[in-house]
Order: sequence, then structure tokens, then C-alpha cells
Amino acid sequence: QVQLVESGGGLVQAGGSLRLSCAASGRTFSSYTMGWFRQAPGKKRDFVAAISWSGSRTYYTDSVKGRFTISRDNAKNTLYLQMNSLKPEDTTVYYCAATPYSGSDYYIARVYNYWGQGTQVTVSS
Repeated sequence: QVQLVESGGGLVQAGGSLRLSCAASGRTFSSYTMGWFRQAPGKKRDFVAAISWSGSRTYYTDSVKGRFTISRDNAKNTLYLQMNSLKPEDTTVYYCAATPYSGSDYYIARVYNYWGQGTQVTVSS
């Protein structure tokens, strides 16, 4: 069983930065693909970023490329999302997720088996 606990969300002005953290429990953390998704009320859950087991491969949705950086520290069982140059359209709830799956479908929410509780990010204009 994997449990994910997020932190780091909050209120920031446009152009500012936040770092989201996702602490994972479970001995198999290092073997899991990890991802970040975001979902506003009434909207579908959208892919943001993903990172492979070792951290050697990272993936981003086009709208965050060059602004967000996903990373992981397997020794600490923690996933991070560094969010820079934030825009009002980044405002929503962010979720971390984990899956033993590896392949080209990392951007599909249903591929992930475990989810965090979500953390609110609000970017004011």
C-alpha cells in the first residue's frame, strides 16, 4: 500500500513561485513512476508532469514546460514540483500520484493507482 501526503500549496502572485511536495510511504516508492495532475471543480483531471523510477526521464504538459520542474528524492520518499513564473491559469487543486506502470501512457490519470489528497494553488493576477 502506498500513501501520498501533499504540502506546499498556497497563495502566490502572478510571476511568483511555489514548491509542492508529496511524501510517500511504502518500500516500493523508488520503483514507481510519479506524476502531478491538476483538477479544477467541474473539470477533468489534467496531466502536469511525470518522472520515471530513477528520475532520469521527466515529462511535462506543454503549458508548463520551462516553468515547472518535477523531481524526486527516493531516499526521502518525496516527490517535488517546483513551480516558477506562475500564472492565474495555474490556479487549481494539484494532486500527486504513483503507479508501478512504466511506458508511454504516463500522462493518463487512470494509469495511476495511488493519489494524494490534493493541495490548493491559487495565483492572483
